[in-house]
Amino acid sequence: MSALSFARVSAGYHGRAVLNAVSAVFAAGAVSGLVGPNGAGKTTLLRTALGLLPASGGVIRLLGKPLPAWPREARAKAMAYLPQSADAHWPLVARRLVALGRMPHRTALAPLAAADLRAVDEALARCDALSLAERRMDELSAGERARVLLARALATGAPVLLADEPAAHLDPAHQLRLMELLRDEAARGTAVIVTLHDLSLAARYCDQVVVLDGGSVAAAGPPDAALADDVLNRVFNVSAVRTTGSDGVLALIGWKSA
Repeated sequence: MSALSFARVSAGYHGRAVLNAVSAVFAAGAVSGLVGPNGAGKTTLLRTALGLLPASGGVIRLLGKPLPAWPREARAKAMAYLPQSADAHWPLVARRLVALGRMPHRTALAPLAAADLRAVDEALARCDALSLAERRMDELSAGERARVLLARALATGAPVLLADEPAAHLDPAHQLRLMELLRDEAARGTAVIVTLHDLSLAARYCDQVVVLDGGSVAAAGPPDAALADDVLNRVFNVSAVRTTGSDGVLALIGWKSA
């Protein structure tokens, strides 16, 4: 089932085109990776999906309905967003930060209801972060903060999760754990759309990959097709050293100049 789709969507900033007639479909229950060189339009695509940047052409559909037909409050419940460089060094207890994910479900200044408290605890548990709930964000490691910030997004309970470079600035072990958490979330039926610079993570953890180049879709499909050598040569000017794990999943283990 399509949770989020783009049909020839264009968008940009101050008259400068960034996305050019992009068409893509993101399914519920799958992890979809957005990859591409710097400036390819990955973050712009997410911002346009969220309605933070108006499309100048084309149609975006959320759960089958055109995006402009969604009231702002309903859209906030339907899509959760983990922004790029979403770091937090504040003296704020982790549980209170995660509770911010419940804002779309509450009226202004209303206290947390029982359903909100359950959603916060469930999100912390799904991110292996319950033990961090009463600790301050500025006392957590980068990997711990990343799990708490993901829990904040999951607490929204949205059927679509957009994550912009969530693995950036994490060490390899924490990158892998974060991607496993995103796969777990997709297994619950959520459409997970994640931008990545690390193509090996995209190959290992994504069900489909959309490759953007110059604001257009250069390739889309399963990782072995979307990240084929002809695509990597054309878009990234590299070729990959490939292997297949014991589980049959493609792994990109090294790079060579094209």
